[in-house]
Amino acid sequence: MSMMKRLDELMPGQGGRIASISSCGNLRRRMMEMGLVIGSELKVIRLAPTGDPVEVLLRGYSLALRKNEAKQVILEVDAA
Repeated sequence: MSMMKRLDELMPGQGGRIASISSCGNLRRRMMEMGLVIGSELKVIRLAPTGDPVEVLLRGYSLALRKNEAKQVILEVDAA
């Protein structure tokens, strides 16, 4: 069984598969150019002490996203 969560709701060690990106325009294009495409697996590595930015492991590389960017990424995560 799986459920949908925003990337900014995950804690370090959690991850999932990208189901959608809710932003549009230049931000959506830039995120897709960084590798955030539907179907990609990612895992949260760590959060800054203030929660911004969020570091994720995606396609074998580390990527830091601002919290407002992470809110746009909807993931399908396994319900444990």
